[in-house]
Amino acid sequence: MLSRVAEAIYWFGRYLERAENTARLIRVNSHLMLDTPKGISLGWEPLISITGLGKNFDDFYTEATERNVVKFLIGDLNNPSSILNSLAMARENCRTVRDIIPRTAWQNLNKLYLFAKESVSSGLTKKGRDEYLDGIIASSQQLNGLLYSVMYQDEAWLFLRIGRNIERAEMTTRILDVRSSDLLTDEEELFESRSLEGVQWISVLKSLSAYSIYRRTVQVRVSRTPVLNFLFHDTHFPRAITHCLNSVEESLGNLPRNNIPLKSLRLLVQKINARKMDHLEQEALHKFIDEIQSSIRRFHLAIEKQYFLLPPD
Repeated sequence: MLSRVAEAIYWFGRYLERAENTARLIRVNSHLMLDTPKGISLGWEPLISITGLGKNFDDFYTEATERNVVKFLIGDLNNPSSILNSLAMARENCRTVRDIIPRTAWQNLNKLYLFAKESVSSGLTKKGRDEYLDGIIASSQQLNGLLYSVMYQDEAWLFLRIGRNIERAEMTTRILDVRSSDLLTDEEELFESRSLEGVQWISVLKSLSAYSIYRRTVQVRVSRTPVLNFLFHDTHFPRAITHCLNSVEESLGNLPRNNIPLKSLRLLVQKINARKMDHLEQEALHKFIDEIQSSIRRFHLAIEKQYFLLPPD
């Protein structure tokens, strides 16, 4: 397989996953605002922190209002990770390798991109937002299901799967980092209430479509430690970090010349498996998540160096 083909398919998987994750975040935050007890406002700024786009946002907006944040994350062309730009990049990467991707998948991706572009004004309104975001999520899931069911599972499929799961693991760490810190504010007496803590951790689970699965498998009250254990260590839930990394390792194990990236990945998995979530204070959790995100970036660089065309010095 050509390096440019492997890189295009890898990024196609990442950008498609990024668009769906962003849609999930906006939708869940909209619902969380309705569930939050009166007198407490969680705001929209955490969504900018989760996506790591604070500098980009500050360059074009003066205040993190609902309208500004939603516009920035859905359709702002100045935001390289907005839903619209993510789908445009997924489409461009797919276009260059469309002889490898099933024709029906290419057609569905085009439909998804055109829907996102033509309906973006509706998505910016409170009335049309849910329908727009649900359309993005449902179409992304349909496309992923189509790829899984009809794409020939050769090296191209492996790179697609690696890209999707790396993006998914990174987003889970970002959600956990920002949403867990939301629980600790200057208004400690308010945030010590079990009801608000439950609402916050339920929002974490719902951001990852994990709430019903958590209730069925963990079977304890939604709270900090069980949620952290579930989302870090569960091996069966597709958006849990360990499951994502195990899927990456399985795919990488079937590629040639995998020694260096495989070593980097296994060190990351060992680090996560060795860490217990019980009695983990917020500062320690934030530091640990920073380490995980740095390790994910190092793994990406190892993949890039081993398999993709590098830009000239």
